[in-house]
Amino acid sequence: MSNQQPYGQQYGGSYEGQGYDPYQHQHQQHQQQQQYEGQQPHTPAQPWPGQQQAQPYEDPQEQQQYTQQWQGQTWETQMQAPVTTPPPAPEPPYLPPQQAAPDAGYGPATIAGNSRVTDAQRARLEGRSPIIEPGIQPAALTAVLGLLLSGTAAIGSYALVVPLVILQAVTAAGWFRLNGMWPARQGIALAFAGAVTADIALLAAGRENAPAAILGTLGVWVLLTLVLQLRSHADADTRMSGLMATVASAALAIIATGYLAADPDAVTVGAAAVAAAILARALPLPTPASVVVALLAAAGAGIAAGGMTDLGTKGALLGASAGVCALIGHRVASYDYPSRFVHFTAGVALPLAAAAPAVYLVGRALI
Repeated sequence: MSNQQPYGQQYGGSYEGQGYDPYQHQHQQHQQQQQYEGQQPHTPAQPWPGQQQAQPYEDPQEQQQYTQQWQGQTWETQMQAPVTTPPPAPEPPYLPPQQAAPDAGYGPATIAGNSRVTDAQRARLEGRSPIIEPGIQPAALTAVLGLLLSGTAAIGSYALVVPLVILQAVTAAGWFRLNGMWPARQGIALAFAGAVTADIALLAAGRENAPAAILGTLGVWVLLTLVLQLRSHADADTRMSGLMATVASAALAIIATGYLAADPDAVTVGAAAVAAAILARALPLPTPASVVVALLAAAGAGIAAGGMTDLGTKGALLGASAGVCALIGHRVASYDYPSRFVHFTAGVALPLAAAAPAVYLVGRALI
């Protein structure tokens, strides 16, 4: 096709006998554009926003050039990562675990989480004593149980077994709860079974063989507890604490069999002395004065109960000895901010259980 056209045909003019054909002019421009594209690199016109491109770009550079010509946001400008390095994001405002302020009921944060602050720890931090004594109600229960032991001892050994078994059961449960192990049904059952076994062995062997029956049962139960703890799948610390608690609980419950091994008169005097000492200790007095009053009450009860037996005035020594052991058991039950359940188990049973060896040994020496 020749590019030499009349001036009027090239610019849309009209001459005589020949009019302007717009479709022919458009076709001529299209042919000229194809020839130009074959010689020059193709530079697409800028489309309007929202207009689709008729043909996809084969060259990535031309694609990038095309997308960079947009003034608004397109799919590429929205999804393409920025070239410049963004500023570092601000760190979230939080306290490190070791600097976090502890809650009102929890201690400082640890790797495993917040550990619970016990009442005893809080009392120490505040400068207060972690010792809380059982009070008048557990003391009254101790006195009732002591008087039952004192009265049934005069009746006979089989009558004495009834309050003794109650004492041994409460001792086993209270010791585990005092050590923070609850529920511990297997340990409590094991300790109580050892105490019942000692009672049966003593009744079968007689009072003259009481040391062999008590110590033999204690040795067997320590070995049995050791074997059971070795078979446990718990960690070493848990097994050790469980072993110590079970052995101590079984030992206290088995030692309480000393009431069954002691002379009936010694049991009558000693149990009455424990009842008097614990009641006096629960009076609202300063601790030193309360201890002195409790020992005097124990000695006085020993004299009174001894007058009804063959001990006579010797009952004062037996009563005072039983009173000292009872105060030790009372003090142990008050240790480390114990709960109400501890007060009504260990607080009731430990004074009587701790006094059993004194009743047996001192009574045997005096009678």
